Amino acid sequence: MLFDRLTLEERGFLGALQSDPTFYGVLRPRVGSEPLGVKSVDRDTALLFLTLAEPKPLPQYVASSDAQREVARLLADGVLQVDVGAGFVSGADVIALLGLGTKKRGGGCIASLSRDALRYAQALPIEESWVLADRIYAYNRLPLTPRWHRLLSPRANHASYLQIAEGAQAEKALSRNWLALSPSPSWLCWGASSRRPPAAGGPTYKLYLSPKPEALAGDGFAAIVSALSLTRAFQFKVGAGAAGLLRPDKLVAYFWNFEALAKGASRIRERLDGMPAHGVPFTAQVGGDGLLSWGLDPPPEPGLPGMGADSWRLWLARRLARAIVSARATPEPWRFAVERLRLEGVDTDTWAPGLLVFKEA
Repeated sequence: MLFDRLTLEERGFLGALQSDPTFYGVLRPRVGSEPLGVKSVDRDTALLFLTLAEPKPLPQYVASSDAQREVARLLADGVLQVDVGAGFVSGADVIALLGLGTKKRGGGCIASLSRDALRYAQALPIEESWVLADRIYAYNRLPLTPRWHRLLSPRANHASYLQIAEGAQAEKALSRNWLALSPSPSWLCWGASSRRPPAAGGPTYKLYLSPKPEALAGDGFAAIVSALSLTRAFQFKVGAGAAGLLRPDKLVAYFWNFEALAKGASRIRERLDGMPAHGVPFTAQVGGDGLLSWGLDPPPEPGLPGMGADSWRLWLARRLARAIVSARATPEPWRFAVERLRLEGVDTDTWAPGLLVFKEA
């Protein structure tokens, strides 16, 4: 739908996109169809959509790799259909036609864990994609047993467990190189005293440190703080309370660029060798044990209702959930979800983000 023909309220949501000279409007699902979300489109995509309102061959100008990728995404999302001789198909039925689904699997233990998460998600009788996204995002969290509740609740017990109370071992390590930032209900945060965060608008590189919660007791968290102090991380956070430490992505460090992250990860691996790993699904593994992995937060999606700045894993979970729900009629919806994410520039063998993710998120 052309921007000018949207309601005043809808145009208000999309106001930030007007600064893009190529912006045309939005594609949104018909009432009663399986939604894959509202999609902003540029003029080239709108022209293609309008050109193909009646069945006809693809126009000659659709020759660049970027244009072909967009056509593949429109086919996978059911916006366009293709005639295969026996009728028109789209969605999960075009995966083999597009030459997708033939990639080798691999990527280590975290990639295997991620595939387990998707098989689990497709088995759930959930048709609301936003509900399913929450289940995908939360996969591999440990249950809050009475033991963990006793050890980590309330906050005083949590501080004692991590040794961050005043005068404790981790608190001393923190005081040498880190400044406490305003906490949130879910996170405790610190910023490097000698480094400033990057300017707003650039990509945020995240290193996930995922030890089992037992490994954080005693001097475990202090060892992690000391290891992080040897890197160029400008900030890090650790989950607050029992729920925070039982999640797989319980500790996240932030870097300006991938080079700094890679060097930092190497130093941390040396210092934390042998620490038992928990493992964060849908992140790119660093090393062979699953203790360290990384991701790249996409920028905000301006102007789309309900779509603010997502974390890397939430960005993935939402798209995977929509794809699984849309492919419920197929034998293995998770396979379609994996290939749909590949069209977004994600290496779904290793879950490493490509530059296309940041460019087009």
